[in-house]
Amino acid sequence: MNNNEVLRIDVDKILQSKMGDKAKRVPRFLVSWLKRRLHQDEVNAFLEKEGDIQGVPWVEDVVEHLGMKLVIEGEENLPSSEDPKRYTFVSNHPLGGLDGVALGAVLGSRYEGQIKYLVNDLLMNLPGLAPLCIPINKTGKQSRQFPLMVEAGFKSENHIIMFPAGLCSRKQKGVIRDLPWNKTFITKSVETQRDIVPIHFGGRNSEKFYRIANICKFFRLKFNVAMIYLVDEMIGNRDKTFVVKIGKPIPWQTFDKSRTPLQWAQYVQDEVYKL
Repeated sequence: MNNNEVLRIDVDKILQSKMGDKAKRVPRFLVSWLKRRLHQDEVNAFLEKEGDIQGVPWVEDVVEHLGMKLVIEGEENLPSSEDPKRYTFVSNHPLGGLDGVALGAVLGSRYEGQIKYLVNDLLMNLPGLAPLCIPINKTGKQSRQFPLMVEAGFKSENHIIMFPAGLCSRKQKGVIRDLPWNKTFITKSVETQRDIVPIHFGGRNSEKFYRIANICKFFRLKFNVAMIYLVDEMIGNRDKTFVVKIGKPIPWQTFDKSRTPLQWAQYVQDEVYKL
């Protein structure tokens, strides 16, 4: 495999990998529209410039390329890099992309690259990000492997970064907030005795994005159309300042039988929004 294949985003190949022979039935105008929405040419220009750079240096370069300015509050709450324990870092997900990149840069540099994201397998198409990812997909071919991959991630020697909502924040009744968090980060953190570090990432997407997301919900569309616009949102958030608030680690012993794991997940989500 040559470098051009490794370092380029190719919508045609992604459709082929996801849809097989059915990809040929997708109208060309729709493929062209996808390429524009995903800013394929601009993304590929960046990837080619990066060359073989991967992992934490790659996410740091993305932060620099997009002119992101990060204001970290509560940095003293971050566990020491010399702490032998492994932690679960959980955050709200207001941007759907940039927030993950930024946290990877902040935490990856502090913990010398010993971090892993649990992410949608589509992000494995970004070669610079792939080494930091544990690809998970609750639907499709990977659905049976999902529990095993999560288990392996939490039992590893890496710190885990999660966005427990699973999706980018939505705007409902005028309020931008994550959908209810799932319980996986609670159950697996307790099983592997990882304390949980709550993080609030300040930021928002455009009104257009929230309208599209709500339309998808109203019509109960299975395909997450809003996700296609996340690269658009990433470009739109260039040169902005984001406040990242880090809370004190919550001991794993906190999550006892007095509440269900789902109730504890809601508790941590509420704590994040209090930061």
